[in-house]
Amino acid sequence: MSTLQVILNVAILLVFVGILYVMNKKHVKFSNRVFAGLGLGIALGLGLQLFYGIDSQVLAETTPWYSIIGSGYVKLLQMVAMPLIFISILIAFTKMTIGKNFGKMAALILAILIGTTAVSAGVGILSATIFDLDATQIMHGDAETERGAYLEEKTSGMTAPDLPTQIIELFPANPFLDLTGARSTSTIAVVIFAAFLGFAYLRVARKDEATGATIKKGLDAIYALIMGVVTIVLRLTPYGILAIMARTVATSDFGAIYNMGKFVIASYVALIIMLLVHLLIISLSGLNPFTYLKKSAETLLFAFTSRSSAGALPMNIKTQTGRLGVPEGIANFSGSFGLSIGQNGCAGVYPAMLAIMIAPTVGINPLDPVFIITVIAVVAVSSFGVAGVGGGATFAAILVLSALDLPIALAGILISVEPLIDMGRTALNVSGSMTAGVATARVTKELDTEIYNNKDVSAQVADL
Repeated sequence: MSTLQVILNVAILLVFVGILYVMNKKHVKFSNRVFAGLGLGIALGLGLQLFYGIDSQVLAETTPWYSIIGSGYVKLLQMVAMPLIFISILIAFTKMTIGKNFGKMAALILAILIGTTAVSAGVGILSATIFDLDATQIMHGDAETERGAYLEEKTSGMTAPDLPTQIIELFPANPFLDLTGARSTSTIAVVIFAAFLGFAYLRVARKDEATGATIKKGLDAIYALIMGVVTIVLRLTPYGILAIMARTVATSDFGAIYNMGKFVIASYVALIIMLLVHLLIISLSGLNPFTYLKKSAETLLFAFTSRSSAGALPMNIKTQTGRLGVPEGIANFSGSFGLSIGQNGCAGVYPAMLAIMIAPTVGINPLDPVFIITVIAVVAVSSFGVAGVGGGATFAAILVLSALDLPIALAGILISVEPLIDMGRTALNVSGSMTAGVATARVTKELDTEIYNNKDVSAQVADL
């Protein structure tokens, strides 16, 4: 009987997949298909849990089949992440004008990314304090305890004994190994390696224009090929979101989520405040923040539902260049650097909130000014190298908590609400990188204000 029920559950999923496929054939807007996948997935997940119950054997046998589509989609995003980051950095160098603005542009992007991460840490601390979050007060069950033990075991191989050693770990001793994502710091290592190749290209192009042109032509061809693969993967997004949300909702312990509801609310309050900070930066640049919000909404929705900063990179860059008037070089730099440096949500708000919550469990006063300053500084430094596809927030939390000598295992209590919060964190990460691009282009006087102020946003960000 259970086998027939599993088959029926899979058949229902395939029917929903068919609905999304028909919507695609009828040329329904990409963002609407993503939103439809999200809604159908939530509805299916709720139906499965209400009908079978969270501890049902049928549900346990059904979710692995759903994972073929859901986890398979995430694996494909991970597949394209490293090649996309690598080639985007290189292409950014080929599209930059060699001159005095080059150094200023790179410095501004990095300053905004790292600066906003430090601010986001402060906002996370403020939100955790206002909501009086304390890890000892949060109920958690066996799954959270097991997750905590796993994190504690995992951290022994991820953290370095001191800050200088952690910084050294960022450098790519073997860039080909890092291109496989083998190390926890592989993302920033790939960025560094690509930057070295980019500077080498500039040097070659300056001395030998013909050779430089040949290299550029080859890189353009590789970029077109990688973007072709990325487009194919992104077209699968509605189906991936459908399966991921169905599995997540069906297996969610709503009792645990209710117990941690205050943390969820506090997290989103901090994320919204940081989004307002982004809009303030846009406003201080002399631009209309509501125009930015309207034109970036589709990309932010994609980031929210896919929970992948790397997966959103193509739409991120296209939004900056096509809708916000940012030059391609700046857009590629800010988008690519934003995947590994200064992720406001995953590397800023989240680990800072955890630090404040966990501090009382080891007798530390979370309101101690020295402790707060230390948390903000550690968060800013540790934000380098946070991966842009899944697990980045956990990695950032492990780095920050271990650097502050706080127990890692208590981070496991948040496993029940992790997917729910991660959606908002990812959208904020992408907004941070776009804000850095727009503000940098404005300061360097390279922003096309006609494109930015054009109220027509009917054009698709990507051909999906």
